[in-house]
Amino acid sequence: MKRTACVVIIAISVLTLLGCGEPPPAAPPAEPQAMDKPAEPQMTPNDKAKAFLDAYYADFSKLEQAQVLGQWNAKISGKPEDYAVYAAADLAFKKLHSDKQRYATINELLAQKDALEPLHLRSLEVAKLAFDGLQLEEQTLEKMVKLSAEIEQQFAVFRGKIGDKEYSNNELLEILSKERNNEKRQRAWETLKQVGDMVAPKIVELAKLRNQAAKGLGYENFWQMQVRLQEHVPAQLLAVFDELEKLTDEPFAKMKAELDAELAKKFKLKPEQMMPWHYDNPFFQAAPPSAKIDMDDFFKNKKKEDIVEIARAFFEDIGIPIDDIIARSDLYEKPGKDQHAFCITVNRRDDTRTFLNVQPTAEWMETMLHEQGHAAYTKYLNADLPYNLRDAAHIFTTEGIAMLMGALPKNPTWLVEYAGVPAEVAKKKTVAISEQLRREQLIFARWALVMLRFEKALYENPDQDLSAKWYEIVTRYQGLKKPEGRTVQDWASKPHFTIAPVYYHNYMLGELYAAQLRASIARQLGVTGSPSTMSWKGRKEIGSILVEKVFGPGMRQKWPQFVEASTGEPMSPKAFAAELAAVSAPIEAAPAKAPAAPAN
Repeated sequence: MKRTACVVIIAISVLTLLGCGEPPPAAPPAEPQAMDKPAEPQMTPNDKAKAFLDAYYADFSKLEQAQVLGQWNAKISGKPEDYAVYAAADLAFKKLHSDKQRYATINELLAQKDALEPLHLRSLEVAKLAFDGLQLEEQTLEKMVKLSAEIEQQFAVFRGKIGDKEYSNNELLEILSKERNNEKRQRAWETLKQVGDMVAPKIVELAKLRNQAAKGLGYENFWQMQVRLQEHVPAQLLAVFDELEKLTDEPFAKMKAELDAELAKKFKLKPEQMMPWHYDNPFFQAAPPSAKIDMDDFFKNKKKEDIVEIARAFFEDIGIPIDDIIARSDLYEKPGKDQHAFCITVNRRDDTRTFLNVQPTAEWMETMLHEQGHAAYTKYLNADLPYNLRDAAHIFTTEGIAMLMGALPKNPTWLVEYAGVPAEVAKKKTVAISEQLRREQLIFARWALVMLRFEKALYENPDQDLSAKWYEIVTRYQGLKKPEGRTVQDWASKPHFTIAPVYYHNYMLGELYAAQLRASIARQLGVTGSPSTMSWKGRKEIGSILVEKVFGPGMRQKWPQFVEASTGEPMSPKAFAAELAAVSAPIEAAPAKAPAAPAN
């Protein structure tokens, strides 16, 4: 601007000197006046939003990467020093979203939302959700992060004992899957729960700390806060689960009576003598093998490496290869390594990894596919989206994809096409496999009700007798009996209360979304049989549908609009209910040539 002003002044002087005739008499010297400085252009709301978001994304990506890598290293090693690094990185990441100045700027920009471009508006809305829950005093935030990290480390390194011998979770679960002796089963089940009493006091302390933080931010309690920060309306969420409860009451009761009769015969008991340790899974969140079909039979002759290769080949076959993800992943057991499974993305672009402890079992085949489902979702997000929108449309939609994939080992057609099960064997077992899948769906639905109701009760009153409350709820929703005189904090042996608080309802919403998406894909492919038994072999159009309609959009829409756009219908339990009621159909052979991808 100064250079332009100087040029103008010089030009005027030259024109005066070159004028016609004599110059006019000199005017008396004027009082010197300050030259007006040209005004800076006014920034529009969009300009301000872009400047703010660019700076936010830079800090967000840097701190998130440190936090994610800290978690990865700690979970692999189990070492206190690695957990300390993880806790420090996690605290720094949380401090970003506790920044009161940035939070104020977000609210100022959102006050002008009508003037913002759609992507800027959505990015600010998503950022606000992240900031809303962390407007905490730094001391409170540090306490929460430190306590959570301590509990996670206790879970990671804990090994239950029977006598003087230590057992890993996998070893104890194997006992529950094979042991017929009731006393030995009970000991294994109780050993899996030993960690509960050890961590329960800290989890209660953490719950109180979380409640204190939530109340300071204007919420009734932490449960209410978390649900709202997940873009759910609490009353509507509870209404969905009330409907789910009614939907599953009768079929679950009937199924469990059949299951109890089956297992009682196996363990030489009366059905009314069945106890929690007779159901294989320590929380009865998954179905034990039935008398008609043991899904482990399809994988018992395989190596753990075969499980990984089956998953790799499947994803490549449907047009969404994940070789790079598998290469970066940590897939097998190690001393000190956390015994669970998860998926992370380091940079929301080209570094997605999965963390597993694979064994050649049906459960680990499902878990392998489940985690690679999460990973594929992340890998195939539109990389041009703003950084904080480069994520699943909602946490339940990524769970839905993971569950869509994790259910495939109970698709008899898939077992033939990818797991190498002889077609004649799969055909004979189709009805039994379908019944087992239905058991899984019903059992998980009731388990999700337990987690929702208990966690809500935990944060409403963390000082109550939580052991009694736990058994009150599992008796109501799962039909389980409390072992006589047991006061152990069995609930606390579930790590999700620490690592993923107020989250389990999203797993169930994921099941509803998976069923709805499966039905939508089947319609688009012209499948006339059950979506649960359709062929995926060579159908790269399935990968195209997922990338275009599910993965690619990221978080650019709120989840109700996204669900309708990706499945053709609003979110509903109709498809899930239809699968529960479906009569098993013969398996569908893979087509000689996959049909063309449907027009959009």
